[in-house]
Amino acid sequence: MGIQKGRFYFFGLILIWLPVLLYGQKKVPSSYCLHPVEKQLADSINHIRKIHGKKALPLSVSLCYVARTHVNDLLKHHPDTSICNLSSWSNKGHWKPCCYNRYVTNHECMWRKPKELTSYPYRGYEMAAYSQDTMNIDSIIAMWEVSPEALSMILTNGIWEKKSWACMGIGVNSHYISVWFGQRADRAGKPKMCHKSSKNNKENQAITHGYYLIYGSFPNQASATRALKQIKAKGFKKAGILKSKKHIRVYLYHSSNFQFIKKERQKWKKKYPGLWILQE
Repeated sequence: MGIQKGRFYFFGLILIWLPVLLYGQKKVPSSYCLHPVEKQLADSINHIRKIHGKKALPLSVSLCYVARTHVNDLLKHHPDTSICNLSSWSNKGHWKPCCYNRYVTNHECMWRKPKELTSYPYRGYEMAAYSQDTMNIDSIIAMWEVSPEALSMILTNGIWEKKSWACMGIGVNSHYISVWFGQRADRAGKPKMCHKSSKNNKENQAITHGYYLIYGSFPNQASATRALKQIKAKGFKKAGILKSKKHIRVYLYHSSNFQFIKKERQKWKKKYPGLWILQE
């Protein structure tokens, strides 16, 4: 079930039962750390709980990692398309993919995500949100405070009144938020905070992204250079070459403004149907 309000979309997912397994099956990568914006969201959720007489929830490193993994999958691979909602997972990772919707729900796939990714063996409950614009924590919190479904889940009221949260996990990127609640404490402990020294680690980059409108990928530098010369001759003066260990790509535009890149793709996609957006 979801709520649409303005530019935000909210879904509450119920991941019902996970068998209790032996602790320590899968560990969160040592490189993982919590972004400041994720800590900000956790603090805001706990503030809501406190003003309503509820205890603050400690962060679970396992559930935080599951949340981060999910928002990254949503941003990079977009399993939440067509009839699939924010509860869906792509086939691009070390987990079982699934398309989750109100008509054909694959509970087993959803229930197993904490088990698939971490050592957390207990129940998991996710609340997710999407913003067309760059994610703003204050705006999301303001929306959740007036959303009966979101507020009930955060405070364990209404349909959640028989639950008692013991911990939570937070994942945030430029357009998605994932919040997981657990009824048992996480024996793996709390997440460590990201520090400036880890800013060059791709997994731990701040939630500020650059977006590229990709024209095409090429097998070598020479072919990419020729394509760049041709595309610049057609008027794309800001075009360039983006190189990584595995790919050499030519892009038409590069910007931190996702809406600009999205608009340019819409503008040129009929002439260049292969255009796609890459987030770095």
